[in-house]
Amino acid sequence: MKTVFAHRGMSSLAPENTLSAFSLCRENGIQWLECDVDILADGTVVLSHDDTLERCTDQCGSLYDLTHSDLAKIDAGSWFADAYEGERIPTFEQFIALVNQHELNINVEIKSCTSGWENTLRLIDGVIAGLENLNPERELIISSFNHLALAEFKKRRPQTRIACLFENANLWDDWESILQACQAEYIHPEDKGLTKERILKMKAAGYGINVYTVNDLARANQLFNWGVDGVFTDIAHQFPKKYKKAF
Repeated sequence: MKTVFAHRGMSSLAPENTLSAFSLCRENGIQWLECDVDILADGTVVLSHDDTLERCTDQCGSLYDLTHSDLAKIDAGSWFADAYEGERIPTFEQFIALVNQHELNINVEIKSCTSGWENTLRLIDGVIAGLENLNPERELIISSFNHLALAEFKKRRPQTRIACLFENANLWDDWESILQACQAEYIHPEDKGLTKERILKMKAAGYGINVYTVNDLARANQLFNWGVDGVFTDIAHQFPKKYKKAF
C-alpha cells in the first residue's frame, strides 16, 4: 500500500497546520498527515512551518517571543478564506487530541530552531512529552532537516521511527552515512531532481522513501512505480481512491 501524506494537513482546502486542515483528512479518506512543530518562549510546542507570523497569520513577529496566552489574539485563518477567520495556531497538545479522535497517523517534522540549540532541545523534550498522550495504535514518524536534532531525538526516544529530510542541493553521496548516524528508518528526499537510479539505491539500502512535495498526479504515479513508499502532497484529496482509506 502506497502512502499519501497530507502536507501540513489538507493545505489546499484549509489554512496549513491548523486543526481545520487536519480535520479534513479523515473526511477525504487520508489517513496520514504531515505537520511542523516549533516552540514558544514559554516552552509551548505549537504547529507552524515558519518561525515568524507574517506569512500565515494577521500579525508579525517571532514565535520565540510569544507565550501560550498570545495564541488567542492571533488569527491564523482569515488570510486563507473568510470561513476560517478566527482559526488559531494549534498547540501540539490540541493536535494530538485531534489525531486520536480522528484515528490519523502522523509525520511530525521538528523544525530547526533558529533561536539556538537550547531551544531545539526544549522542542525535542516538548514533543516527546506530548507524544505520551498519542494513542498507541496510531502510527508515527518523526522527521527533520536538522540531522543533529533528529539523532538527539532518537537517542531520547529510540522506539520511534525517524526520517532524515534532504533538499536536492544537500543530498550528497554520503546520505547513507547520515541515516546510519541518526539510526533512521526512512529517507525523505525532495522531489526536484530525484531519479529512478537514486531511488533504487535507497531501496537497496533498506530504507523507506517518502518524497516531498508532489503536487502532480502523474509524477506521483511515476515515483510509486519506481518504488517510492509515499509522497507528501498539498492535493491529497485529488488522489484516486486506491490511495485512500474508508474510515
